[in-house]
Amino acid sequence: MSLIVHKYGGTSMGSTERIRNVAKRVAKWARAGHQMVVVPSAMSGETNRLLGLAKELAPERTDTSYDRELDMLAATGEQASSALLAIALQAEGMHAVSYAGWQVPIRTNSAFTKARIESIDDKRVRADLDAGRVVIITGFQGVDDESNVTTLGRGGSDTSAVAVAAALKAKECLIYTDVDGVYTTDPRVVPEARRLQTVSFEEMLEMASLGSKVLQIRSVEFAGKYKVPLRVLSSFTEWNIDIHEEAKSGTLITFEEDEQMEQAVVSGIAFNRDEAKISVVGVPDKPGIAYQILGAVAEANIEVDMIIQNISKGGLTDFSFTVHRNDFARATELLKSKVLPALGATEVIGDTKICKVSIVGIGMRSHVGIASKMFRSLSEEGINIQMISTSEIKTSVVIDEKYMELAVRALHKAFELEQSAA
Repeated sequence: MSLIVHKYGGTSMGSTERIRNVAKRVAKWARAGHQMVVVPSAMSGETNRLLGLAKELAPERTDTSYDRELDMLAATGEQASSALLAIALQAEGMHAVSYAGWQVPIRTNSAFTKARIESIDDKRVRADLDAGRVVIITGFQGVDDESNVTTLGRGGSDTSAVAVAAALKAKECLIYTDVDGVYTTDPRVVPEARRLQTVSFEEMLEMASLGSKVLQIRSVEFAGKYKVPLRVLSSFTEWNIDIHEEAKSGTLITFEEDEQMEQAVVSGIAFNRDEAKISVVGVPDKPGIAYQILGAVAEANIEVDMIIQNISKGGLTDFSFTVHRNDFARATELLKSKVLPALGATEVIGDTKICKVSIVGIGMRSHVGIASKMFRSLSEEGINIQMISTSEIKTSVVIDEKYMELAVRALHKAFELEQSAA
């Protein structure tokens, strides 16, 4: 008997009929002899609906007390779907029980709306599993040391599931979603995109960080840190599919680089529409300037992505970086009100109509000319590059948002990703 964690996304939980199908699938695995823990997201659209109500009531608030109440509000979506799934499993004749994050408990820090998991107490869950129950745990949420409900950020149910799997030392964590695996890029942008049977942990980490919506980056980080076997597969296959066939479907995130994987120079194209660029113009070019700018941004709990500093002219330089588009207004206001006067810089300007496009592949380590091929492909399409960032296995560029789909299609074709690996 092995312990398996299932995670179901909001689309998979989007109606009572879909919840019933999830229950039938989970019951199938339980009847096959597995101990089952299930982590569901809120029903599709529910979190947006709840947060939309809050914005109607207080459209301008951004303070900590407001964020606390947002977490209280948003957490109810997962509580509802978890209880409904437990009811559906009971209707299938299964012994099932649901828990909110604070009941387990899943301990987090106090960064409301962006909390990070610190520990999970597995005693209560293990007792239920030993008693033959299916355990449903709310995704996306936990509790801090002051007993405040916290949430992990959008897509946080993936992180919850992998963290629970790590704490329980599960044999595997299966992420059920509305796609049947990880693709070379989004099939809605490139219809010829190909599903990958396996993808390395490093590649998946880069793809998640660069905008791939299949898995939240923190869930991949957890999987890597605790070596949790992870598989992405579709919840829209027939629930009664053979369990052995189902266990081998989708895409396996692996921690070993086999010879076949190394043959793929580029494995995928990731993109992110949610970027915004901020430039601090006329900054004195002296030691400590980067810290003064980015330190203030970090203290406001705003994550910075790509960074570039221009050549100094007359002792002054321009400092540019990107943030999530949702943080753009807050970051810009912070820089204008506090950082700009302290530095004596000229101005702060921004651009919210940009995007990031990236190529990812572990084969890039042993092949030269990959970045130049990327730049040539974009040049041939008349696409201007605003910023560049590289690592061992990825190259990212910031471009005008209106060219995003054209860029993705051009790069997918240039690197022949529609063809199966040899």
